[in-house]
Amino acid sequence: MQFTLVVYGAPHSSEGAATALRFARALLQSGHAIYRVFFYSDGVHNGSALAAPPQDEQDLLSQWQALERNHKLDLTICIAAAQRRGVLSPSEASRLEKTSGNLADGFELAGLGQLAEASAVSDRVVTFGG
Repeated sequence: MQFTLVVYGAPHSSEGAATALRFARALLQSGHAIYRVFFYSDGVHNGSALAAPPQDEQDLLSQWQALERNHKLDLTICIAAAQRRGVLSPSEASRLEKTSGNLADGFELAGLGQLAEASAVSDRVVTFGG
């Protein structure tokens, strides 16, 4: 079965992102496919390269990145929500005349069309957080 996950929760302000990560791992271990993980609303903070959680807390950013590398996942961040919250790729930062971008490796910016497309081709869409 093919899934799309939508993450609304910021990495350390709700359990949504951590739950989505655990769910993604369980899906992959069970032989299911993940078409796309779409980060929306405050969930875009999951893709900030500037996140620096204390050593005694889990580092969700590096865990998402490892999952992306190991399983070739599509980690997509809503560009409009990201701009509002200051999560920018280097090209977007330049276009918006900001000093630098902070989009983490393994994540890409895209519009809501990618969420609609993922919803259309997936058997299930599961949302987390918010």
